[in-house]
Amino acid sequence: MPTRKYTYYDYTISLCPECLKRIDAKIVFENNNVYMLKRCPEHGNSKILIADDVNYYKNIRNYNKPSETPYRFNTKTDYGCPYDCGLCTDHEQHSCLTVIEITDRCNLTCPTCYAGSSPTYGRHRSLEEVKKMLDTIVANEKEPDVVQISGGEPTLHPHFFEILNYAKSLPIKHLMLNTNGIKIAKDVKFAQRLKTYAPDFEIYLQFDSFKNAVLQQMRGADLQNIRKQALKHLNIVNLSTTLVVTLQKGLNDNEIGEIIEYALQQKCVRGVTFQPTQIAGRLENFNASTDRITLTEVRRKILEQTKIFHDDDLIPVPCNPDSLVMGYALKLNGKILPLTRYINPSDLLDNTKNTIVYEQDEDLKQQMFDIFSTGISPDKASTKLHSLLCCLPFVKAPQLGYENLFRIIIMEFVDAYNFDVRAIKKSCVHIVNKDYKIIPFETMNLLYRDEKINTLKKLQKN
Repeated sequence: MPTRKYTYYDYTISLCPECLKRIDAKIVFENNNVYMLKRCPEHGNSKILIADDVNYYKNIRNYNKPSETPYRFNTKTDYGCPYDCGLCTDHEQHSCLTVIEITDRCNLTCPTCYAGSSPTYGRHRSLEEVKKMLDTIVANEKEPDVVQISGGEPTLHPHFFEILNYAKSLPIKHLMLNTNGIKIAKDVKFAQRLKTYAPDFEIYLQFDSFKNAVLQQMRGADLQNIRKQALKHLNIVNLSTTLVVTLQKGLNDNEIGEIIEYALQQKCVRGVTFQPTQIAGRLENFNASTDRITLTEVRRKILEQTKIFHDDDLIPVPCNPDSLVMGYALKLNGKILPLTRYINPSDLLDNTKNTIVYEQDEDLKQQMFDIFSTGISPDKASTKLHSLLCCLPFVKAPQLGYENLFRIIIMEFVDAYNFDVRAIKKSCVHIVNKDYKIIPFETMNLLYRDEKINTLKKLQKN
């Protein structure tokens, strides 16, 4: 009988990358790669690489856990995902991390900016608007896990510290500041003032490359010295910092290991987050067929470019396993000890079993779920690890603090090319829009930021 050159694996709903209409999609395996095949009646067939590791992709399905929903939904389900964001009642995950953009303005004009920010674009949100955004998050979550203050460049906002004061007055477990670091680099006193918002406060510092040519292409500026000076000031005050690396294939993906090694030498750095470039926003000079990098490619390059992590150290995050990978390591006496490898993931996720590898303790199982969640405050995770490490081999558990932890995250924001409705329904990184609705970060950039959604709804209705 005639045979196809691929193995059919699954079915999902995706989007046409041209018109953004919902279309059927097949997931297939071919030469150890995972592809999405789809056909738009108007724009024809497309074949998109979504993973370069079949075994890892198949293993993702073993990491699903029961959905945790917000206390309040904001919209009804009328048109079908992703046309009802807000969050609609059909969404399957609450906000592990919620972003608020307090300004459109920025002191850079990055070619990779998903929001199109620049020194002249848009406006600052009023203090009242920002407070309402924060209140919306609290109404949905009661005690939000992580809230990230973003922009544009949030440190430019004229009421920046008033915003931080209000956020710290709310029952938010962990507050982040997403910044390009320019203001921190120029003024150590600014870093010192930021330190007063600790604990449960963290800097999410843009850090894409060590090379000027790469920074010029991604950020439109030479930021090498700015990044180093910002880290110098953050190290002085020892303010918890995560380095955030936007990755583009063939541009800075060969620096992954170097960035991890550099981060491990910084006193203030608690981890590195790698974000494959999402095809949305300004994104100048980007070729979707050659420049996209998948989550599994990033994971593989981490393993290839460092001697620290092994294959079982970087696992899917149960709240959204399609889009998130995480690995924890312990920094102890100048050595780096990956922690994830000591846990049997199947035992953590199999609810039919009553034991895990090193301890017959259901509470310990829940601790591991907490630790491997983007919603847990890292400060809280360190206290959990103190008791957890007693149960693992070859590890002594001294008095641990957040400084002993190092976390690797891969956070893939799906776009119109690799859009998979299953992953979107489990999205746990959300953003508050101008109508004070909470929307998955991915669909905000694809459909809601420039109001494309209104045109699509009209087409759907007709």
